[in-house]
Amino acid sequence: MDWAKDQYNKQYEKWVPWLEDMYLYYFTKDNKTSYATRQNLDKTKFTGVKQVDNLQDGVHNLVAGQVGQDGLGRPVGDLVSKEGVNRVERKGKDDEGGYLPAAGGPVSKGGDAVLGGVVEGVGAAGEGVKKAGGWLGLGGKGREK
Repeated sequence: MDWAKDQYNKQYEKWVPWLEDMYLYYFTKDNKTSYATRQNLDKTKFTGVKQVDNLQDGVHNLVAGQVGQDGLGRPVGDLVSKEGVNRVERKGKDDEGGYLPAAGGPVSKGGDAVLGGVVEGVGAAGEGVKKAGGWLGLGGKGREK
């Protein structure tokens, strides 16, 4: 059963970011960078006036569109989408499952082992900090109002 879960998780990490990219490519004019930019800028509306909100929407679309599929900053948007957003979704790994490009051969495999250990260590340290914060009353658990 554990083997099946591991295989499912590996395939999920490979395919879901790719499927998201394909959906955005074929059904919108966005990549992940422009989509996230537009979503975050839409949260910054500060008036309830229809004309001002319409102006803000236009500015948000202009800014997000520049890193989208038809924008001047498309190469930057695509790079951030692939090497930034997708790697964050995969906990630092690329679509091949490594932390460094595969072109390096044995060097990249050794680097992947080192980087993988560092990433796992940072995750474990983060869990330790959360636990310590809970013990000190800083976390959400154990606090009484």
